[in-house]
Amino acid sequence: MKHKIYFVLLSFFVFGCIAFAQQQKGSSLSQLPKVTIAGTQMRSIHSNITSENYDLYINLPRNYQDTTKTFPVIYLIDAQWDFPLISALYGQLFYDNFLPSAVVVGITWSGSNADYDSLRARDFTPTAENKPAKYGNAANFLQSIKKEIIPFIEKKYRVSPKNRTLMGSSFGGLFTLYTLFNETNEFSRYILTSPAILFDNSVIYNYEKKYSEKYSKLPVRLYIAIGSYEDVAALQKFVDTIKIRHYKALELRFDVIEGMGHSGTKAYGFSRGLKFAFSRSYIKLSPEILKQYTGTYQYDSKNKVKLFIKNNHLTFTNPDDRTFILWAKTPQDFFSKGFYGIVHFKKDGKGKVIGFEFEQYIGKQFIKKVE
Repeated sequence: MKHKIYFVLLSFFVFGCIAFAQQQKGSSLSQLPKVTIAGTQMRSIHSNITSENYDLYINLPRNYQDTTKTFPVIYLIDAQWDFPLISALYGQLFYDNFLPSAVVVGITWSGSNADYDSLRARDFTPTAENKPAKYGNAANFLQSIKKEIIPFIEKKYRVSPKNRTLMGSSFGGLFTLYTLFNETNEFSRYILTSPAILFDNSVIYNYEKKYSEKYSKLPVRLYIAIGSYEDVAALQKFVDTIKIRHYKALELRFDVIEGMGHSGTKAYGFSRGLKFAFSRSYIKLSPEILKQYTGTYQYDSKNKVKLFIKNNHLTFTNPDDRTFILWAKTPQDFFSKGFYGIVHFKKDGKGKVIGFEFEQYIGKQFIKKVE
């Protein structure tokens, strides 16, 4: 008995010391500076529509200081969780020349102790499902975005009112679909993953149906993704419903992400969604137009690059012998995919190509044609 008491007391002492040490360790760590996301800022706004305070997380593009430019704007809901993810994805995709310079705006609720689960359930759902205190505030939240948040951002930042994107996942994906069918023209791109498609007996079908009865055109790019471990069949059915409408001007992509679940789908889905939503069109140029650009160009004092035609595309080999395709935006302007490279050809007064301005992630330089 004495041994048992001793063991209990010893255990209490040992674990108590460990707990105390962990507490002390945690206390000392809490004094260290926190990690912040470089290039970001936060603003707060009070909504008279929802009677809530919202924090807006802002990520500005690296060339925002160029006051001659306006920028696309990407609105992300559930910023309290996903703003760091989108900031990272945006930076990576921009570096690889898949995204333009853009302003990212994350929307979340103010307060250090905000109950995000209950707040998003309330603000992202379109109907109350017989629980008005818990669900059904999507109409007001959408009007707050439309009439308060968007005007605030467009007053404070140089963003284009005709070039907006909305992103959300889960309940946020449901809200993104609700916005699509109720305030379609507020955004030109919609990106969503794992939407709560079955909420309130799949009430989202009602909004899509009402839209289809009024309009035959859906002029947006719409990206939807879901993990293979989720209810793929339910979402596939909804996607098929949209496809059957044959909406004019709709560009739709649906991805099932193999081996992923509900939350992990966001990283892949948002990355693919942004890439799809901002994919650039290109034009086909005749061999005669392309031929004038072929030749050798002096990259620097030691290195040269060669431009040639391959598979009906202008192609170049850089100084380290890697080959890249150039896609024509105009007869003089080209862009690459997978690395940051934008080419603008220059001609002399007689129409002869003398070189090109080469814009890279690190800046611009003129590259002279020598052969």
